[in-house]
Amino acid sequence: MSNKEETQIIAVASGKGGVGKSTVSSNLAIALSKSGSRVGLLDADIYGPSIPRIFGVSGQSVTSNDGKSFEPIDSNGIQLMSIGFVQTNNDAMIWRGPMLSQAINQLLFQTNWNDLEYLIIDLPPGTGDAQLTISQKANLTGTILVTTPQNISLIDVEKSLIAFRKLDIEVLGLIENMSYFTDDSGKDHYIFGEGNIDDFSEKHGVELISNLPILPDLAKYSDEGSLFDEFENLPILSKKYEEITNYLKSRIDSLDRSDSLDTIPVVTE
Repeated sequence: MSNKEETQIIAVASGKGGVGKSTVSSNLAIALSKSGSRVGLLDADIYGPSIPRIFGVSGQSVTSNDGKSFEPIDSNGIQLMSIGFVQTNNDAMIWRGPMLSQAINQLLFQTNWNDLEYLIIDLPPGTGDAQLTISQKANLTGTILVTTPQNISLIDVEKSLIAFRKLDIEVLGLIENMSYFTDDSGKDHYIFGEGNIDDFSEKHGVELISNLPILPDLAKYSDEGSLFDEFENLPILSKKYEEITNYLKSRIDSLDRSDSLDTIPVVTE
């Protein structure tokens, strides 16, 4: 990876699937790009890659100029890499841990990322080989944990939080997705419950970065692959992500990056 020392590498993780982690990763990459930063987005969800669809580039294949490395797919200036660009059919990926780790290593280190300021890594849900590989191999700036308001989601994201802290990975904060929806009168409705995330944040000493609303058009634009173009048509969303990017830049500036993750032992059992 070029410019490795200067690239801020942020992993976006969740304790379980279905909480909107990939959408958060995509929106974060878009918001950083629209703020003027040079951004890459790595889809590390080998078994369920969704970044190609969200960005409207499904079916595209990566190219290699030297037979050893990959050229990322460009989408509105955002550099994308996904297993979905390598295997473009819909066959299931039935791989054991070593093959999974090797694939992630190749996507991360054999991609010709061009002068990035930020690399967002969309991790698969849970804790396992993918998370261990990224934590061991990538010099992560930190991770963002995505959850929904339900206690069952918080129970699972707590496991991810504990795992990253055991690996000495900085947890930059929490994002509560699908927090509420606003009706036509402007009233907010917390249909999945309210307040659980605040208790969780206080209990574990981790910052709550943002509560993101339910926006039906967001799912539509993601399915259509038009999220980048329609981002400004969702003013609530664009404002939320402007606040998130401002927080992240400030938080990252305050970090002590003197320790290298290369020195951290990884549990293999």
